[in-house]
Parts: sequence; structure tokens; C-alpha cells
Amino acid sequence: MTGERLDGRYAKLWAASTTSALGSGLATVAAPLLIASRTDEPLVVSGGFAVAWLPWLLFSLPGGVLVDRVDRRKLMITLDWIRVPAVALLAVAITTGNAGVALLYAVLFVINSGEVVFRTASGAMLPSIVPKALLERANARLYAGTTLTHGMLSGPLSGFLFGVAASIPFYVNAGTYAVSALLLGLIAGAYRPRPDGGPGEPVKRRSIRSEVAEGFRWLAGQRLLRTMVGLIGLLNVTLVAATSILVLLAKERLQLEAVGYGLLFTCMAVGGLLGSVTGDRLIAWCTPTWTLRIGLLIEAGTHLVLATSTSAPVVGVVLFLFGVHGALWGIVGSSLRQRLTPPEMLGRVGSTTLFIVAGGTCFGALLGGVVASEFGLTTPYWVGFVVAMIVSVLTWRVFDREVVSAAYAEEPAVSR
Repeated sequence: MTGERLDGRYAKLWAASTTSALGSGLATVAAPLLIASRTDEPLVVSGGFAVAWLPWLLFSLPGGVLVDRVDRRKLMITLDWIRVPAVALLAVAITTGNAGVALLYAVLFVINSGEVVFRTASGAMLPSIVPKALLERANARLYAGTTLTHGMLSGPLSGFLFGVAASIPFYVNAGTYAVSALLLGLIAGAYRPRPDGGPGEPVKRRSIRSEVAEGFRWLAGQRLLRTMVGLIGLLNVTLVAATSILVLLAKERLQLEAVGYGLLFTCMAVGGLLGSVTGDRLIAWCTPTWTLRIGLLIEAGTHLVLATSTSAPVVGVVLFLFGVHGALWGIVGSSLRQRLTPPEMLGRVGSTTLFIVAGGTCFGALLGGVVASEFGLTTPYWVGFVVAMIVSVLTWRVFDREVVSAAYAEEPAVSR
């Protein structure tokens, strides 16, 4: 034992991140409920989803540049205080009966624009306050907090609050951003990267394009990290293609009603929470190499079961295991990125990952419906199974024990 531990700075960052995630989750659930209460036009309802995801495509990359230029803690505080009045304005407008769909779209855009940069800044700040040996534990607890608040509590809580009054979830959301900003303000220290090292040395300013390109080039030169990011992007396409039509699969093949369909996602969320809480111990026992390899097989097996099974309990168990796998993969991926990336590039490398994930999400959502309509309901799941098996074979050697162990032992180099 090294005697190292997660200190008060991490506790405040964890509390701020999970509180902020709860608020964002409340708005994510309440927004479509509000739109549906105003209109039954499918395009208007789906437009809310598009507006919520658009910032992840627009601002992931420039947001990473910003994170690598300024104090990351102060940036997160600023983002929270920008979102407080935006969400409060919407809540007041709902209370007074003046909330139109256009205003809701605008607030969703502001919330998620802040969220994409907030997450990037949080991930980049973490290695500055957590000992290297404890990154897995720190990421696991962050993932657990987010899964619990955003993935499990926000849904039923937002639905209940919305039933009392449509404005309440948004008032609470504004409050969570304020609490998050106050908690971040209690963290001592400065968290501004300095590219070429020296204290007091001025930060060199270049164009956003050149800094984004530098992040891409660095990532492209890292075989292990670029493989993981590419896999996440590709597998996210097939995953979202599958989950986008899961409601139809649940109804037609599993004979589930609305509550049963919701429970499928609960199974996945519970698995994610368990994987998060026990993640650092499971990864240490299984080794990062086998965590990644077994995860690929679970990914393939999930698609296979969804393509072939008509048993709701079997599907629920498989989605639970998938949730565990998703948490462990996220912990290993984040920890490797934080270990290997030079501190002054953490924002850009992290934002590149978010950009690829967002692209896969948007494309997968469209792909699932198109493929199912043209070739049958189970086709997206068969495609997902084949893709997962192919990438498992092609990347098996990349996740060799020696390669991954060397990555864990490697010190991040300073970029030039």
C-alpha cells in the first residue's frame, strides 16, 4: 500500500459532478414531457433530441482547446453559473405560461453546450488532484455517482416532479448547477496547464484549428488509445442503432408494456452502478487486458441475445451484464487516457473522444430505424453482433497484457 488516498479536493469535485449530473438528468427527462404536453407532432418532439445532441458535435473539439487554455476549475464554475439563469428563465416562463418550444430548444442547447465542456474539463482536471495509482478508483466513483444520479434517480424523480408542476424539474435543475458551482469554488489550487513547463512562462496562442489538429495527431500516434477511441465510436454506432428500436423489440418479441420496457434500462443502469462501485477492484483482479477483451465478447453476446431471444428475463440479465461491462470499459478508457496524455493536451484528447462518441450516437440513431425498416426488426442486432466479433478478432492483440501493462507504467510525455 502506498498510503495515497482520495482527498477533500476529489470529494468536492465528485459532489459537484454528481450534483450537476442529477440536474442535467432532470432536464433531459422533463424536456420531452414538456414538448409532448405542447404538441403531438413527432418532428417537434424529435427536434428536442437533435438540439440536445447538436452541441456535442459542434463544441466537443473547440471545447477541448478551451479546456487546455484556461484554468479548468474556473471554467467549470463559469459554465455552471451561465446555466443557472438559463434554466431558471425557462422555469419562470413555464410557471407564467409563456414557455414556447423555441425557448425550450434554446435552453436545451445552452445546457448541453455547457455539459460537453464541463465533462471535458472535469476529466482533464482529475489527474491534477488524484494520485496516479488511484485513477481507476477515482473514475469508478465518478462513474458510479453519475450513473446513480443521472441514470437511475433523475428519471423517476423528474417524472414525479413534472407531475406536480411542469416547472419544478427545471427549478431544481437550476439549483443543482448553483450547488455544483459553489462546491467547485471550495476546491483550492490553480488548474491551468502550461504547455512548455515553466512557471510564469506565457502560454503560446495558436489557432483553434491547429490545436485541434495537434490533439488528433497525438491521439493518432498512440496505438492503444486510438484503437480504444475508434472502437468506442464504432461500437457506439451499433449500440445506439440497437437501443433506438429496443422499444419495438420489447413490444413485439418480448411482449412487454411500457413498465417492462423501462425495466430493461433499469437492468442496464443497475449493472453500470455495480460495475462502477466495484470497478477498481474488478479491474485489478481481472487485469485491464482481460477487462477490455471480455468486454468485447460481452458486447457481441448482447447483440446476439437481443437478435435471438424472446425471453424478457434473459434479455434483462444480459443488459445487466452489459451495464457492468460499460462501466468497466469507461473506467479503463478514462484512466489510460489520463495516464498517457500530456497534461496540457488532456482537454483536446478527451474532447476528441466525446466528438467521436457523439457522432456515433447520431449516426446510430438514424441507422437503427433505417436498417430495421428495410431488413427486419432483428437486423440491427445481427449487424451489431457481426461487427463486435470482427473487431474482437482484429484488436485482440492490441490489448495484449504486455502492451497494456507498459501503458500503465509509462509516464506522459510533454508535447512539443
